[in-house]
Amino acid sequence: MLDGENIRFGLNKNLGFSEEDRKENIRRISGVAKLFVDSGQVVLTAFISPFLEDRNQVRKLVEQKELIEIYVKSPLEKCEKRYTKGLYRKEGNGKIKKFTGIYSLYEELINPELVIETNRYSVEECVVQVMIYLEKAQII
Repeated sequence: MLDGENIRFGLNKNLGFSEEDRKENIRRISGVAKLFVDSGQVVLTAFISPFLEDRNQVRKLVEQKELIEIYVKSPLEKCEKRYTKGLYRKEGNGKIKKFTGIYSLYEELINPELVIETNRYSVEECVVQVMIYLEKAQII
């Protein structure tokens, strides 16, 4: 599991939230994920990837069946309420400029393999949706 916030503590600690830094963040984590995939590992990444161009670049790194793009879709208000790590508070205090979805563009996914609407379903129901997808795709 590669989590966007945790990666920013190490590999990407020198990156901010500018458009260029966001692109570099996704480029680096894609490279790390590709190394794991090439070694036969299953990799779950949890990142805000706001730009379609960057997501398309990730798709070019791996084979078609090696990437399952899941759009974890939720209204901003819900994200703010349930996110406990502090980024929304930092944004509200002006510490993070160009925060995705607030002051910076977020290009919605066009054709993800799966859309999970977390404002409509419980965590357990969302997990079931992912599991059903993985079973139908014969991944598990």
